[in-house]
Amino acid sequence: MIQIFNRSHYEDILVPTVEELLPQEVIDKRYEHINNFEKLLTDHDTIVLKFYLHISSKEQKKRLKERMEDPHKYWKHNDDDWDSRKKWDDYMDVYDSIFARCNEIPWHIIPSDDNRYKVNQIAKVIVETFEGLDLKWPDLETDDDDDDDKA
Repeated sequence: MIQIFNRSHYEDILVPTVEELLPQEVIDKRYEHINNFEKLLTDHDTIVLKFYLHISSKEQKKRLKERMEDPHKYWKHNDDDWDSRKKWDDYMDVYDSIFARCNEIPWHIIPSDDNRYKVNQIAKVIVETFEGLDLKWPDLETDDDDDDDKA
């Protein structure tokens, strides 16, 4: 089974830290909860791949402008994104903290300005992971294994 989670745990650290929405003790506890959850998963033989899809500040600005200019992207537009952009360095500092404090499972930091490159790099990690599992097809039953045919 393959499950995909989209950064929600880390967002619960990122935004409250930069925007100073919560006391540091609460944020520290969130780091602890994330690490405990990831440890629980790996203790039960779950393979976790963590990707950080990094876009540059220049690319972020371009994408925010596209959201205002391209009718197909209007739905993504949020005026508050421009205010958040002013705190780029603060957000990057918190990401560095997340990478350092939630690192029992290694991070794959993927440059993501170019979508084709991003997809290629993610695919490489996933393929390498599957190849490392040495998966095999189960044995098939043969007619000799079928007791119903015996009279």
